[in-house]
Amino acid sequence: MTLYELGIDDAGRGPVMGPMILGGCLIKKSDQAELKELGVRDSKTLTPKRRAFLAEKVKEISISHKLVRIFPDEIDSQKEAGVKLNEVEAIAAAEIIDALNDGKEKLDVVLDCPSTNTVAWKDFLISKLKKTDNLNIESKHKADVTNVSVSAASILAKEEREHEVSKIKEEYGSDIGSGYPADPNTIEFLKKNAIKLKDKGIFRKSWSTYQKYGGKVNQKTLF
Repeated sequence: MTLYELGIDDAGRGPVMGPMILGGCLIKKSDQAELKELGVRDSKTLTPKRRAFLAEKVKEISISHKLVRIFPDEIDSQKEAGVKLNEVEAIAAAEIIDALNDGKEKLDVVLDCPSTNTVAWKDFLISKLKKTDNLNIESKHKADVTNVSVSAASILAKEEREHEVSKIKEEYGSDIGSGYPADPNTIEFLKKNAIKLKDKGIFRKSWSTYQKYGGKVNQKTLF
């Protein structure tokens, strides 16, 4: 029987502003009940206050955790190089797995898959891993609802995403909104600042929402 589970989930895939965060949370399966009892679940269902509280509890109870921050300039340069966002996320997930997998114990890995094709995405992820022989990897939809380890990762990722957004608000004002295209405050901020702040690293300039107000920007590739 596998004693450990590593859950992985993202926060901030869709915003036009700020980073995407990928979180990984390694737990003992024997601690799953305690996490559920505390109310650990999909971060989207939690109030900010409760999410912050649970994030600290998750850090206390988990064996270890890791966050990967993917900032707008990297998302843009990867897209310019032909690397799709789902692939960017898989590469980040592989980084988390490699960091938290000591190779000594059998480990179940559960990922909330961003792709409609869970099998192809999982295969791409595996191709980026350094070590796989002790891993049982499951890529599925709604894993943040069905697996408490993924819920825990969801909470950590969302909390870090909000922390990064708060830093942008401190620098440029709270009127940036949530950073999502559906947020009227974010759109108003874009209208006023898309060009003026284009080099500040806060906008995903390859997003159509940005280009609507800031024009198409030629990105230099990192490759």
